[in-house]
Amino acid sequence: MNPQSVHRNPVTQRRSRLLLLCVAAAPMIVTPFSAASAAAATTASASAPAAASPALRDGDIIFHTSRSSQSAAIQRATHSRYSHMGLILHRQGKPYVFEAVATVRFTPLAQWTARGAGGHYVVKRWRDADTRLDAAGATRLRNAAQALAGKPYDLTFEWSDARIYCSELVWKAYERAFGLKLGETQRLGDFDLSDPIVAAKLRERYGMKLPLQEPVISPQAMFDSAELVLVSER
Repeated sequence: MNPQSVHRNPVTQRRSRLLLLCVAAAPMIVTPFSAASAAAATTASASAPAAASPALRDGDIIFHTSRSSQSAAIQRATHSRYSHMGLILHRQGKPYVFEAVATVRFTPLAQWTARGAGGHYVVKRWRDADTRLDAAGATRLRNAAQALAGKPYDLTFEWSDARIYCSELVWKAYERAFGLKLGETQRLGDFDLSDPIVAAKLRERYGMKLPLQEPVISPQAMFDSAELVLVSER
């Protein structure tokens, strides 16, 4: 062995120890910081609203495909994908759907969307909402809608207020609050009544005497209204 190498070895060893200490110390400094950063990022990510989910407003109109026994008949008679709809109204800061089902009532948004086929729904908004649905306008709309609260569901789609169906509720709320017609009403006889599923449902509801001249507003007529713009779809 070279004596010079033996003589320098302690210095080399001290330098090696210092380097090892630095490397060993680095994780002790970095790891807690990284964990804290990751936790902060996770919290921020969880609390941040999704960019693809614009906030719902009072007065927004939501559509989906119901899984009720009459849904297929409505879709076929009106040539529509959507067979049920409701009005978004907030309660204690949370969005609800004001709808006509067994009765006219509030349903939590998550519960309402879960009832639709595949969880799919579409939200539309009055194109003049920014100027017309201010606090006073939203209150006017809410009052017009809630005047029909508790009404039983209308299985025969009559145009009176004694019983109410889904699209009738939303249409009348806007018409009575603002004089706005979201879609044109039609006569029952204007729809496609020849489909076997439609014909069977009509016989179940009306027997052999159909009120073909009865005014009706369909979800599809409202969905197609030029007064509404798309807000979101899922």
